Amino acid sequence: MSSIQDQIPPGWIGGFAQSNPAFAYPNPNLTSLPMLDNMDNIDLLDRQQGVKWPEFSWQTIPGNEKSRCFQMFSPYISRLGYTNEGRVYSIICPQQGACSPTFGCMNVEVTVTGQRGWVDETTKTFAADMTVEGTIWFSPSAQQKEYIKKAWKLFNQFGLDFPSSKAKAIKVTTHLPQNPSEPIFPLRDGETKLFQSPEFARHEAEAWDVGNLSVQIGPIKKTGNKIVDDFNDLVMFAFNTASGNMLQNGNVLTWNVWFTPPQLVNRVEWRTHAERWRKSINVNHGSPTGPGTDPRYFDGTPFKASDVFGKDMQGVMKEATGSLEETEKKKLDNFFETHFEKE
Repeated sequence: MSSIQDQIPPGWIGGFAQSNPAFAYPNPNLTSLPMLDNMDNIDLLDRQQGVKWPEFSWQTIPGNEKSRCFQMFSPYISRLGYTNEGRVYSIICPQQGACSPTFGCMNVEVTVTGQRGWVDETTKTFAADMTVEGTIWFSPSAQQKEYIKKAWKLFNQFGLDFPSSKAKAIKVTTHLPQNPSEPIFPLRDGETKLFQSPEFARHEAEAWDVGNLSVQIGPIKKTGNKIVDDFNDLVMFAFNTASGNMLQNGNVLTWNVWFTPPQLVNRVEWRTHAERWRKSINVNHGSPTGPGTDPRYFDGTPFKASDVFGKDMQGVMKEATGSLEETEKKKLDNFFETHFEKE
C-alpha cells in the first residue's frame, strides 16, 4: 500500500519560504509581501491543499465561553493555492446558508479580499495573512416568504438595492481580534490555542496538516440610504439569530482548518469554484461536496436558535418579546410602517 507521501504529485520545488529570514517561525513576518487580490493571479497557481475538515467555532452568546459552539462546514469549502516554489497566491474561503422563519434562506460568503504567504510541503508548514469581507444576500427561495416578497417589491418600486445577489449583498467588515484598525489577520500552523476543541472537531489522525485563524466581526457597511440600512440591520438580526450570532458585531470567529495532502491545481476549476458553490447553495441550500455538521456545544449537545434568542451576554433571558417568528414579523411590520406607509 502506498504512503501519503507517495500520493503527492511531482513538481514541488520549494524555496520561497526560505527566501526571507523574516518568514520563519516562531513568528512569521510577511509584511515584505504585498497583499494581493485573491483572483488576480490564478494563472500562477500550480498546487493546492484542500480543507476537507473546516472546523469553525464561536461564542453563540458573545462574551460567554460556555456558549461556544463547534461546526464543521462542508468538506473542501476552503483551499490554499500556491506555486511550485511555495508562494501563496489565492485562498478559497467558505460559503454557507442559514434560514429564518420569516426571512427565509440567506447565503453568506466569506470573501477573501487580499492574501499573501508561503507553503513548505517538505516540512508541512505554511504561513499566510488575509483580509476578508462577509457578504450576505437572499437566496431565490426567499421570495416565497410573504414579508420578503413584499420588501423586494417595494425596493424595486422605489429603485432601491435589495440584497438579492452577491453584487447587492450586505457587506460585513472584519478585522484582527481586539484591533479594529487592522484589517489583516494571520493564518498560521497548528490548532488554535484560544480554547480546547472537542475530539469530534479534531482530525489529527487523518489530516496532512492543520492551521488556524481568528477574525473579529465588525459592523456592516452603511449604504448611505436609511431605508436600505435599516432593512439590512433586520436581515443581520435574522441571520445572527438563525446562525447563533456567527456574524454578530464584536464576536470572534475561529477556524481550525485541517488539510489533505497537496494536489495539482486545475486553474479553470479554481476560477469558477465560487460561482459553482453559489449556484448550489441557491438551488438546494447545500454545497456540491456534501453537508458539514450542525453546530454543537463542547459536550456534543446540538445548538438551537432558541438557546440564544432573547438572552444577554450572560445567557440570562431579557424581557420576553414573544417567539422568534413573532419578533421578526414585528420588526418587519415596524419597518414597513416607518418607511413605506406614512401618510
